[in-house]
Amino acid sequence: MTTGTVRLTMAQALVRYLCNQFTELDGARVPLFAGVFGIFGHGNVTCLAEALEAVQGQLPTWRGQNEQSMTLAAIAYGKAKRRRQIMVATSSVGPGATNMVTAAGVAHSNRLPVLILSGDVFANRRPDPVLQQVEHFGNPTTSVNDAFKAVTRYWDRITHPEQIISSLPQAVAAMLDPADCGPAFIGLCQDTQEIAFDYPEAFFEPRMHAVPRPRPDRERLAAAVEKLTSAKRPLIIAGGGVRYSQAEEQVAAFAESRGIPLAETIAGKGTVVHDHPAHVGPMGVIGSSSANAMAGEADVVLAIGTRLQDFTTGSWTAFAGEAEFISINAARWDATKHRALAVVGDALEAVTELDEGLGDWKADEAWTAKGRSEFAAWNRLLDEHQKPTNAPVPTYAQVVGVVNRKAGERDLILTAAGGLPGEVTKGWRIKTPGTFDCEFGFSCMGYEVAGGWGAAMADESRTPIVMSGDGSYLMMNSDIYSSVLSGHKMILVVCDNGGFGVINRLQNFKGGASFNNLIKDSRVKQPFAVDFVKHAESMGALGRQVESLADLEAAMDWAKTTDRTTVLSIVTDAFSWVPGDAAWDVGVPEVSDRDEVRAARKDHDDIRAKQRIGV
Repeated sequence: MTTGTVRLTMAQALVRYLCNQFTELDGARVPLFAGVFGIFGHGNVTCLAEALEAVQGQLPTWRGQNEQSMTLAAIAYGKAKRRRQIMVATSSVGPGATNMVTAAGVAHSNRLPVLILSGDVFANRRPDPVLQQVEHFGNPTTSVNDAFKAVTRYWDRITHPEQIISSLPQAVAAMLDPADCGPAFIGLCQDTQEIAFDYPEAFFEPRMHAVPRPRPDRERLAAAVEKLTSAKRPLIIAGGGVRYSQAEEQVAAFAESRGIPLAETIAGKGTVVHDHPAHVGPMGVIGSSSANAMAGEADVVLAIGTRLQDFTTGSWTAFAGEAEFISINAARWDATKHRALAVVGDALEAVTELDEGLGDWKADEAWTAKGRSEFAAWNRLLDEHQKPTNAPVPTYAQVVGVVNRKAGERDLILTAAGGLPGEVTKGWRIKTPGTFDCEFGFSCMGYEVAGGWGAAMADESRTPIVMSGDGSYLMMNSDIYSSVLSGHKMILVVCDNGGFGVINRLQNFKGGASFNNLIKDSRVKQPFAVDFVKHAESMGALGRQVESLADLEAAMDWAKTTDRTTVLSIVTDAFSWVPGDAAWDVGVPEVSDRDEVRAARKDHDDIRAKQRIGV
């Protein structure tokens, strides 16, 4: 270990540390921090930007158009790299920082790593109050960056240059920990960034990082073996943790060899290919009738790498009352939910050891066959909903079906929020594991375009296919421009249904009148349609307005040949959806003048009577 010192500003030292962290991907040594998404302003331009400019060849900085969207792009990059490589997002103090809070919520909800570096107030307070400083009269140590405390796994504010020596390793450890993984935030006081300090050279020694694989407790594993072998109707639910553990092949082989039907969560979709012998479809509110039917009869549920979100559990109405849970999860918090037998550990290690402990046990063949039968029926229903008709406006299901058929074996589908998560989760037939990204843990509108940019950057051997509704597009679209500037192509399919169609559906389903969701039902002078193609073309993209499903097929073929981001816009039906079977608990008024609301409340009381008590 080197024992000398080197004199650097705090910002220079931080950047040098980031440049000397490495990890291994596919057998190759690569930088742990692959790059920086940055919008510079006061608080990060004079010191941090000076340090980043000097290392462009090692740590490239990409210019975003909005602090939230560039952080979303960083998150999508980390997801595409299965949490093995991390991007940095930086902003100035003030609104630049608060713009990133929403994205931090996305990363926190989805257990995804991103390092957020924001400018902060002056540590010496001499020039206070500075531009964009929000003063708290009773606590001058508070800045807007305190807002990140609710949505980050690690939070720190650097008020002295020496503090990064202890802070940065802790931030890295949190982002790489399979149990605690999530966003790390470090606020950089403006005057502290400029201060020179004699840093120990050992702090900058190159370091290789690896994601740990904690083994499960042997006694818990033995209990899991006992419980599973007693099951008459076992069911596997594969979550995102399977993917981040790189355990897809092991889980797929385990389900097939043991004859256990396998359902997937939204984050876990893509664990297996669509036609895998054990696959019974996506689970829950935006899942399949096949998976939900199996869940309703299962007596033992083996949940692997899932936090059992309400969309997976049907707000805890999807399972038989006597169903017992075995939960394999790296996070103790997630493993212990709902009286589960908690097997805390890495998914790959735990499933391998569980398989070894089961001997020659297999699930009952009649139960395995039921899973195949239910899934076959689900595929027939999908075929019925996705086939072309003479209707003047295509449905989401039909559009998803066309795009899915035109997608290549390795093409990544990416979407978020609105009606598309349901239609894509239900209707996208996975051709290769790891080709599905639906941000629905935080249901963040605007993730789509930004996420497509980040995913394209993460794997330049494939072009992401991004599907967005018109509502999400209008909320955050400027990274179309970013992707054209940087040369990271995506194919963006905009489904224009005239507003927030799926939330209008929920509003109507729970008895409410259509109000302020579809453009035609909002307080507008005159409804009109946005020309999304011209808008995208104004940002340098290519585009085509699509008039029919046949036209969409031809447009998809064309989009694959273009040299930059290409946008296809198609009008879609706001009222036709693939049916779902699981319930969802949302607040419905106890009293109302509307007969429809009163009827919906009665139905909702029936839903709540079926809920599993979480103790």
